Amino acid sequence: MLNRVRSAVAHLVSSGGTPPPRPKSPDLPNATSAPPAALPEAPRSPSAGAGGGSGAPAKTVDARASFSRPTFLQLSPGGLRRADDHAGRAVQSPPDTGRHLPWSTGYAEVINAGKSRHNEDQACCEVVYVEGRRSGTGAPKEPSRGQGLCFYYWGLFDGHAGGGAAKMASRLLHRHIREQLKDLVEILQDPSPPPLCLSSTPGAPSSFDPSHLVGPQSCWSSQKEVTHDSLVVGAIENAFRLMDEQMAWERRGYQVEGGCCALVVIYLLGKVYVANAGDSRAIIVRNGEIIPMSREFTPETERQRLQLLGFLKPELLGGEFTHLEFPRRIQPKELGQRMLYRDHNMTGWAYKKIEPEDLRFPLVCGEGKKARVMATIGVTRGLGDHSLKVCSSTLPIKPFLSCFPEVQVYDLTQYEHCPDDVLVLGTDGLWDVTSDCEVAATVDRVLSAYEPNDSSRYTALAQALVLGARGTPRDHGWRLPNNKLGSGDDISVFVIPLGGPGSYS
Repeated sequence: MLNRVRSAVAHLVSSGGTPPPRPKSPDLPNATSAPPAALPEAPRSPSAGAGGGSGAPAKTVDARASFSRPTFLQLSPGGLRRADDHAGRAVQSPPDTGRHLPWSTGYAEVINAGKSRHNEDQACCEVVYVEGRRSGTGAPKEPSRGQGLCFYYWGLFDGHAGGGAAKMASRLLHRHIREQLKDLVEILQDPSPPPLCLSSTPGAPSSFDPSHLVGPQSCWSSQKEVTHDSLVVGAIENAFRLMDEQMAWERRGYQVEGGCCALVVIYLLGKVYVANAGDSRAIIVRNGEIIPMSREFTPETERQRLQLLGFLKPELLGGEFTHLEFPRRIQPKELGQRMLYRDHNMTGWAYKKIEPEDLRFPLVCGEGKKARVMATIGVTRGLGDHSLKVCSSTLPIKPFLSCFPEVQVYDLTQYEHCPDDVLVLGTDGLWDVTSDCEVAATVDRVLSAYEPNDSSRYTALAQALVLGARGTPRDHGWRLPNNKLGSGDDISVFVIPLGGPGSYS
């Protein structure tokens, strides 16, 4: 087994098995039957990687027919062919037809240099209306009128092992968020603290009697403070979980192969919420200052979480991996010697005596972009990957992967923004070869060449960032001006001006 694992780097293996019947939920967007809200259907192609034990031949679909790009690009059939050309790698942006994305957002993307057959990134930009719900005693929840909220939504989805998961998330995740916000419409518009419980009777106050609780009453002298921001954060976190569950249920009936990292931005009631699950990133460039709004989730950044899970649930390691980390692979001849190691409690290193179980393959191995979980995948958070297993093994990797994002909040009302203040979102194709400082320098250089009220300036900036990361074809590859290799990955970039809708027009 050790020999098989040693050669398993970045292999994604699908497995079959028919999932149990999907539970019915009126609030869960369904890609198999569209409810009155007219939710978009997921791609109607059976999963190409479905194995299973039934022996039934898997249906095949034309890969070209399943290839798609974000609808706001408005690509013609010829445009789709150019966008799918690995040799030319033409940068794609929305057409200049006078109609702009919300907030005059800029967007640009380019396909990889041959890493995968198609561009596995997807993007979404929407304005979403949320209608509140009211409930009566014993009656199902119904929409309330005239009390809705509107939020702006941007999403980048970096797919791996196929584009199905990214495509599904780009079409449905914002609808899950809308469903989660329905219960909060009235609460978020009320300046008083959120209620502890939602009453089943409209207008009836919730009650809480701590007298029956066991323990010192001083612990319950006051209710824990819950902010409106934390309610929105919780709604986003739950939406990611529900999206991941939907992928699990529907991966057999639809082409939901692989998984995807997800980077989402929501503007609601004066605040920007940045939710990240994966290795895409977002930064704010404000008056030349760089404000990180997310961080990467990789085997290195989440080493202790992964090791703790392996320590608490050793059965997930299958007797093939060790949760401990060593500076290098241990050789059998080193049994009994004392070697440096660290576990889930440690940030530093110490010495321990090498035992036979330490010869197992490490749960986390490699460094930088080559770091892997169970020698297979280089990201630790995202959506999908429900069929992912260790190469040449039946050991699932999904238990170590989290679908929950980290959400950071930025209050737009606390700072007077100018037209050159932007929020930059990029998949790892951008950040692998471009530093935060280089992005900020490009922001200053490009925007200073345009008038502040020129709405095309943000698209020009997105294109410049993508071109700068892609490089130019030279010496049998794509090279940057310093002759280093450019990004061979799919690159997708949103540039969101922080002035909000209509501020500069």
